[in-house]
Amino acid sequence: MAINYSKDEAAARSVLDHLTRTGTRAVAIQGDISREPDILRLFEIAERELGPLRALVNNAAVTGTMARVEKVDAATMAHMLAVNVSGTILCSREAVRRMSTRRGGPGGAIVNISSIAARTGSAGEWVHYAASKGAVNTFTIGLAREVATEGIRVNAVAPGLVDTEIHAANGEPGRLARLAPTVPMQRAATPDEIAQGVLWLLSDAASYTTGTILEIGRGR
Repeated sequence: MAINYSKDEAAARSVLDHLTRTGTRAVAIQGDISREPDILRLFEIAERELGPLRALVNNAAVTGTMARVEKVDAATMAHMLAVNVSGTILCSREAVRRMSTRRGGPGGAIVNISSIAARTGSAGEWVHYAASKGAVNTFTIGLAREVATEGIRVNAVAPGLVDTEIHAANGEPGRLARLAPTVPMQRAATPDEIAQGVLWLLSDAASYTTGTILEIGRGR
């Protein structure tokens, strides 16, 4: 398993150590998904160290500043779209080049991490981020249809409210408590609960599933 990270090497090493203890071959690779040269290097190292590619999870994303659209600046938008949209497309391109049976590859599965924000719009907080995830959904459906006969399944997981550091990082550590009452199940998801959906879409149990946006949002 290849673990990509941009800046948080300690977190990547923690995941790497856990995988190693469980007997999983793994490598941590630094790379900025907003930069094409980094993406090319990431795939080259992963293939060299771990062998043929069979699965890709496009998880890298940034939210940009939590703000109304009237306060969003061009630089924030450019960086966010470079990571969330261009990064997802370019990483998927490299995966298709390696996995497509039309090109002699073994086939495989791609899972893009979207967000329920693509449906709800996230008005008053990050409409710009929601729009980028809407693009991810459209790309997921289109690519799934494009490579359906080439042994590649393409799906997305769209999480709802999740208990991660993203809320504090955007300046509102109390966001979970504020929004939990708006969720029918009255709590945020754990990262592990989201990961279970990703694992299912990557597995043979989802062999007839492609072009699907799997919402994991507790009924929101």
